[in-house]
Amino acid sequence: MKRWPKISFTEEGMREGMQIEDANIPIDEKARLLDALSETGLQRIVVGSFVSPKWTPQMERIDELIQKFTPKEGVTYTALALNQRGVERAKEYSPPLTIERDRWPRLNCHMCDVFVRRNNNRSQMQEMERWPKIVAQAQENGAAEAGIGTNASWGSNFLGDFSVDILMAMLERQHTMWDDANIKVTSCSLGDPMSWCMPHKVEDTLIRIKERWPEINHFRLHFHNGRNMAIASGYAAIRTLGTDDTIELDGSIGGIGGCPYCGNGRATGQAPSEDLLHMLEDMGVETGVNLDKLIDCVWMCEEILGRTLYGHVSKAGPRPNSTSQLYDMNAPFVETMEQAKHFKKGPKAYEGGIYPYKEPITSPYRERVDQGLPAYESKESNWPWNQDWLPE
Repeated sequence: MKRWPKISFTEEGMREGMQIEDANIPIDEKARLLDALSETGLQRIVVGSFVSPKWTPQMERIDELIQKFTPKEGVTYTALALNQRGVERAKEYSPPLTIERDRWPRLNCHMCDVFVRRNNNRSQMQEMERWPKIVAQAQENGAAEAGIGTNASWGSNFLGDFSVDILMAMLERQHTMWDDANIKVTSCSLGDPMSWCMPHKVEDTLIRIKERWPEINHFRLHFHNGRNMAIASGYAAIRTLGTDDTIELDGSIGGIGGCPYCGNGRATGQAPSEDLLHMLEDMGVETGVNLDKLIDCVWMCEEILGRTLYGHVSKAGPRPNSTSQLYDMNAPFVETMEQAKHFKKGPKAYEGGIYPYKEPITSPYRERVDQGLPAYESKESNWPWNQDWLPE
């Protein structure tokens, strides 16, 4: 089996998700959801943002949320703070919050000048004006390593596509400044707030970064899912990088999320956590997350928001990976979304469904599986390759 990079996952539903939802969702309901998420095995959860309630009223009562929820030992809870005032507010709740600062002094900018003006009330040029100060401060602090990064890395709803050549040119400018300061670059952050990620571009980007700067071994990748490419892009990144690399990925339960500044609103979304983690588990990556409990959280979130969310595993269920989870051969037709929930709710979910079979269905393959044998053995073995009914 291929060995993958080290992968860490952060749940963003309470922050990325709730920041675009109704500001009047009761705090008790948010606390109930956060408590449920804490019981799933997730190791990192962003609980919200310390930002201006004028522009993000959904986060106005974050103080109440932190006071109401029940922290679970072993879970790291963080919150977004975009300025020093936000950091100071967050510190009032540490613990349970962990106040995180970027491990690396980092040069970063948005590739889209329009988006950063809309979202951050500053220009790309103003972001770049800070670079010399960041480098000087890093030198003063004796930093041995640093990071580079971009946001809106592959394209913009306001300016169009950005080629990998252009992206690499921007990263090169940043890297050169660290080179001139004799500080080694080991981290790269690539953000995608407007859902322009595509697997082939992500793959090309990471290949070229590793070829150009092999000492970079930490990647923070933030994909949005407005065009349904977030999980595919995450998979491309995992396939591209090596065992000496680390990837930080994130997602949100049900795929909720959005940004009022990018033009797609709630359609922006993120990778549904349950779908991404389901994929990782099947790839042999131990996430420590109980998918059954996580699906309960998705259903709870749907109840709170009053609508069906965007993930798939919460609807069709995880792939059955044990005999006890296999579907009943003689189940009736399963047609509706509610009936499909039989993977958790059992036969009552499809009770009364159409049953077209005159005789019960039997299968020698299923008999084997029920006995703990594989449905198929290797082609050098007996079953089913040496059976009389299999054409040679």
